[in-house]
Amino acid sequence: MARVLISMPERFLDEIDQVAGNENRTRSELIREALRSYMYRSQIRNSQKSAKNAEILEALLG
Repeated sequence: MARVLISMPERFLDEIDQVAGNENRTRSELIREALRSYMYRSQIRNSQKSAKNAEILEALLG
């Protein structure tokens, strides 16, 4: 598995560690899951935008 170095405020890292501890997960597991969720939501938004744009284009072209 590849390693990634990121920078963030210490306070935010403390919050991440607290959530990870509460969920009995590692920091890495929590961050991976957060990124997966973000990317999934982004794909859905992009798909919805594409569908809406296609509808607009169809309406304009008749």
